[in-house]
Amino acid sequence: MQAAQSPVLRDIVLIGGGHSHVGVLYMFAMRPLPGVRLTVICTDTDTPYSGMLPGYIAGHYRFDQVHIDLRRLAEFAGARYYRDEVTGIDRAARKVICGQRPPVAYDALSINIGSTPQLENVAGASEHAVPVKPIRRFNERWLALFERVCNHGGTTTIAVVGAGAGGVELTLAMQYRLRNELLARGRNPDDLRFHLFSADAQILPTHNLRVRRAFERVLVERGVTIHRGAEVSRVEAGRLHTRTGQVLRADEIVWVTQAGGAAWLAGTGLALDGRGFIRVGQTLQSETDPLIFAAGDCAAVSGHRLEKAGVFAVRMAGPLAENLRRSVTGQALVNYRPQSHWLALISTGDRHAVASRGALYARGDWVWRWKDWIDRRFMRKFTEFAAMRSPAPVSGETLPLEPDEQAQAISAIAMRCGGCGAKVGATVLSRALAGVRPIARDDVLIGLHAPDDAAVVRVPPGKAVVHSVDFFRAFIDDPWLFGRIAANHALGDIFAMGAEPQCATAIATVPPGLEAKVEDVVFQLMSGAVSVLDAAGCALVGGHTGEGRELALGFAVNGLIDERLIGVMTKGGMRAGDLLILTKPMGTGTLFAAHARLKARGRWIDAALDSMQVSNRAAMPCLVAHGATACTDLTGFGLLGHLLEMTRPSAVDAELELDALPLLDGAAETAAAGILSSLQPANVRLRRALRNQEEALRHPAYPLLFDPQTAGGLLASVPAESAEACILALRGLGYPHAKRIGRVLAQGDALQPVRLIV
Repeated sequence: MQAAQSPVLRDIVLIGGGHSHVGVLYMFAMRPLPGVRLTVICTDTDTPYSGMLPGYIAGHYRFDQVHIDLRRLAEFAGARYYRDEVTGIDRAARKVICGQRPPVAYDALSINIGSTPQLENVAGASEHAVPVKPIRRFNERWLALFERVCNHGGTTTIAVVGAGAGGVELTLAMQYRLRNELLARGRNPDDLRFHLFSADAQILPTHNLRVRRAFERVLVERGVTIHRGAEVSRVEAGRLHTRTGQVLRADEIVWVTQAGGAAWLAGTGLALDGRGFIRVGQTLQSETDPLIFAAGDCAAVSGHRLEKAGVFAVRMAGPLAENLRRSVTGQALVNYRPQSHWLALISTGDRHAVASRGALYARGDWVWRWKDWIDRRFMRKFTEFAAMRSPAPVSGETLPLEPDEQAQAISAIAMRCGGCGAKVGATVLSRALAGVRPIARDDVLIGLHAPDDAAVVRVPPGKAVVHSVDFFRAFIDDPWLFGRIAANHALGDIFAMGAEPQCATAIATVPPGLEAKVEDVVFQLMSGAVSVLDAAGCALVGGHTGEGRELALGFAVNGLIDERLIGVMTKGGMRAGDLLILTKPMGTGTLFAAHARLKARGRWIDAALDSMQVSNRAAMPCLVAHGATACTDLTGFGLLGHLLEMTRPSAVDAELELDALPLLDGAAETAAAGILSSLQPANVRLRRALRNQEEALRHPAYPLLFDPQTAGGLLASVPAESAEACILALRGLGYPHAKRIGRVLAQGDALQPVRLIV
């Protein structure tokens, strides 16, 4: 992430990563608006492009070719990306309610979440059918179905409910892919039976007669049985029933019809249509609330009965982006004018397609090539950022501010004071911390919400204090998540010493801005941190918050340890013959260096962030129970640096198996591309401690020996006879990547204490 070049004055929040919102992100990246911050909230980092999804199912495209990396796109646009599920909107407070994190404030809000299957309207459909919608989650359902069909012996019957363009295209794509897969496995592709159910008297009811007849011929030629006027009324395990009394036995039932609005929209108070979609006017504003916009499938545009097709969502992006800009700058909004006829390029499973637009019709391999060219050109906008450069913001666009906001904005961009003048205002701080409730402990006598200048804690008899401090700037533009990781990182040293956390004081810097924006950042930051501290039984007892160009956070943490155990779990207790165990995978340094350069896949960053939130608290007692002799947590000095901190005082050597090192997804790829942390060069100086490194230089894990870690795992030496049981126990405690990575050797005569095994 990069520091903001101007103070944040207004927040635009985008719920969902649909076609309209990816367009909005791209347009704001190309034409940024100073003082406006975008935040995207979505459950899925990889958002599918519906136009290419049938080609992916048919096997013509890879996963990454048909999915837009929303985290990477948000980073390119300078937007915050929050991976969470939205559960509601507090319109009075102008906040979005999320499943895991605190509410997210907005000045303008847009919703582009697609549609949701309404399977509850058909008895048994929810339990026994595979829904296509929401499309962003279809991949996991498709892969599961694919495996079931391929592993099913004998004849397999697949029923597809819904014979619009989506149902027909999906049927042909699945059939093409599955037949080819059975052939590749030496099985008879004719063991597949497909049935297509249409509630209407015809398939593709919104397309012209020639298009319908063309697909009817293709379906018949491919052996697909078409059921017309066959509305499905009930679904049971292995069979479906129609209103006309027909019964079909089916091994798989795929649902491509009867989608509606997300259930949580009903609680927002927004005007919805009969299917639960948000009613919007020509400006895409909600009919109920002018601060809320909606686009794509989840919107019902007044005066237009639009098909739920991706082409409309894509076309809505332009007017939506413009109106979001205008809504926060106080300008008149523009109207969205949907096209009366649109081009649909519908594939037939193989590399052949049909073109449909009003009364026009064409088909052929050339139509597929045309569709492929259009789709790939569309995707390049959201995947190839290297040659793109955001131009300077357009002059003349200013944000309307209230008089007190104008004064705050002038203050935010003025030359900042130092010393105590750089503190965050007392009123802002007290409001932000009012909603933060740290855990209560009997040994905290004076804590966070007391008016005194310092905390007072009691040290119980027979206990000693373990004290540690950590501080670093934010590497993601998500204060709540950053607060969680910073707190988890700071607790690592306490856990590594075998102590239990007692209390923590925080030190934070926050970029200046409007009081409401600074207050929200502090609240999000400390809410995230306290959620981790509370889970560890650690009370936040105070701290200091000041202004700075970049968001940063650290903690001084006190832990308690039985005086009799002091020195039992230190870095200097390793013994020859012990095995080395690492509890969590490595690679955060290279991954976030790549993320800053838009070179990392969003799902790699998601996995790294998940790993960084895994606490070491449960690992330490497990290591102790299995006789661990020494331990440290893996942080800034990297694996080699921290291993040397253990071998030197222990007077031993060590051996590392490069093939055994647990790595985060993508870390080997980004390191191989030469994208490394800024701390890597300093860590690489320790390579003089390595034996036979010439053989290891080309190993993909070699650069990761020096990779600095944030909130990394525990590195411990464990007696050989208990190491395997220890690893199994660690995995059962939530450390699935725990591995033996080497062993401790008796100290030799070589000047290099660490030997590498390739």
